[in-house]
Amino acid sequence: MLEKNLLKLLEQIAQGKTTPQAAMARLKDFSAEDLGVASVDHHRHLRQGFPEVIYCAGKTPDEVEAIARAIIKRHGTLLATRADKKIYQRVKKLAKAAVFHPRSGAITVEGEKRKRTGLALVVSAGTSDLPVAEEAAVTADIMGSAVETMYDVGVAGIHRILNRVDRLSAARVIVVVAGMDGALPSVVGGLTARPVIAVPTSVGYGAAMGGLSALLAMLNSCASGVAVMNIDNGFGAGTLAHKINTLPENVSK
Repeated sequence: MLEKNLLKLLEQIAQGKTTPQAAMARLKDFSAEDLGVASVDHHRHLRQGFPEVIYCAGKTPDEVEAIARAIIKRHGTLLATRADKKIYQRVKKLAKAAVFHPRSGAITVEGEKRKRTGLALVVSAGTSDLPVAEEAAVTADIMGSAVETMYDVGVAGIHRILNRVDRLSAARVIVVVAGMDGALPSVVGGLTARPVIAVPTSVGYGAAMGGLSALLAMLNSCASGVAVMNIDNGFGAGTLAHKINTLPENVSK
């Protein structure tokens, strides 16, 4: 939408429907828009292929609404993470197409329907890991990746994933979300040649130390080709999965 608006503005100048001075006034916030509480990076869509994402935790509903309004007005597409129903109601007033994903706390607005590409598979060790897994899945999906999920296949019942190895090989990239001992990414990494993005969660009893045990286990994975995100960072995993999934050599296959 950003590129279309720019082309439309150039056409209006060429057709004499607006002046260069008026066009410059409209372009003053082209790269960044100062809202007082935030400076919205409108250039991010051009640099990275997707508009700036709102991390809602720590922001007031008024602040999120102001940022969301600026992004939706300019780009038509929105992803907000770690939101709640109160914030969702604010965004819903701005865009009827807004969707709330209660498990992950994400809000999405899809302006123009985009074709989903390739396949990113999101795997979770347990049901308790779903908030983080869903954040990864929603992120990759709204950015334009085709996404499938495989949930509750942890190593405590390892036959559950051994029976689905074919689904691992069908994906271009795999996000594996696990808490407690954090062992599942090593298992998946040993079963497939696909790149694996491991996400430790804060799920677990005392010695899990809020996800630190899972993080250290994943960093010390004996399987090759396993990359590790920060604790509970489903958004980061979904973003990286989408970038890997849509690399030119992957898209052309």
